[in-house]
Amino acid sequence: TDPVFAERVSPVTFAGPKRFHPVPAGIDELPPIDLVVLSHDHFDHLCASSMAAIGKKRIPVVTALGVGHWLERYGVDPALITELDWHDHVEIAGIRVTAQPCQHFSGRGLISRNRTLWASWVIESSRHKVFFSGDTGLTTDFEETGRRHGPFDLVMLEVGAYHPSWGTIHLGPENALEAFRMLGGGTFLPVHWGTFDLGIHVWDDPAETLYRLATERGARILTPKLGAVFEPVQVDGPVPWWREVVGVKERRCLPLVGRAREEAEG
Repeated sequence: TDPVFAERVSPVTFAGPKRFHPVPAGIDELPPIDLVVLSHDHFDHLCASSMAAIGKKRIPVVTALGVGHWLERYGVDPALITELDWHDHVEIAGIRVTAQPCQHFSGRGLISRNRTLWASWVIESSRHKVFFSGDTGLTTDFEETGRRHGPFDLVMLEVGAYHPSWGTIHLGPENALEAFRMLGGGTFLPVHWGTFDLGIHVWDDPAETLYRLATERGARILTPKLGAVFEPVQVDGPVPWWREVVGVKERRCLPLVGRAREEAEG
């Protein structure tokens, strides 16, 4: 979902929000990819160079209405692009993908605002059913999605790059826990945090806040280290790995040290 391998998320390569950490794995280091789900066209979700690399590998892409225009521009074969409206679905390689309503906006420039759709996503295979929020504020649409498509093995909700005044377009930890409840619970994987410098909070604030709130409320969350591979039903619970990173109180973290560095590089 929303693969970004670039150093920055910006219209240009020399400026804009930069990574806190190195990319944990390049596209050529990943196992075979059945398809890519792209939630919307903002720069921190639709990366031109990343989609160009995916296009060269001829990987199918499922996205929201209108976003295919950008994908074609970056070299993805139109025959490999499927655009969906809310509540529409497609099945590719045995994976069923359904676009769901959410509360956000779109655009990659001053004159392209809201000309394409944004969506949350239900992704189903023979083994798992996953919900992916994309970017969204808190909305009652989550309750309907939970009723129609739940229960989910894994619920991926954005928790970072947030502020109370942004609540209509981004969840943040507390609203994400409410969205998790509305969707029917299960196992919560927080996403959209700790990768790029997109918010006005310290880099680990979303994870630390969610870790505390989830513990208080008894919510099952997972916090795998960057680049880790896991099965939702086989993970015991959250691991606060971010506490082992030097510079957690700074906007940009410093290089990993000690055991955290060894594990990241191993």
